[in-house]
Amino acid sequence: QVQLVESGGGLVQPGGSLRLSCAASGFTFSNFCIKWVRQAPGKGLEWVSTISEGGGSAYYADFASGRFKISRDSAKNTVYLQLNSLSPEDTAVYYCARSASICQGGNDYWGQGTQVTVSS
Repeated sequence: QVQLVESGGGLVQPGGSLRLSCAASGFTFSNFCIKWVRQAPGKGLEWVSTISEGGGSAYYADFASGRFKISRDSAKNTVYLQLNSLSPEDTAVYYCARSASICQGGNDYWGQGTQVTVSS
């Protein structure tokens, strides 16, 4: 069965960094775009970034551009999200999700999420 498992969240001080991982299994990893989506306390889901099937293209929300970097390792079936220059506004549960068909389309599978808390 399709599984996406996030890890790497935690408590970090403002200005700090974290690297999130999304380990995928149960499907042909190289055939699908993968997204990161976050949900801050009391707010809705917010798209963060998308990486194409082969990793050649990456897309970012405005707030993520220049601070976050998405990548994928096909040998490990894992997508990463490097978070830099974190601020308290980045506090959220971060989810990875598989795009159902095209990169810009909806998602059909989600991970359970990993909590990122930015606080001094």
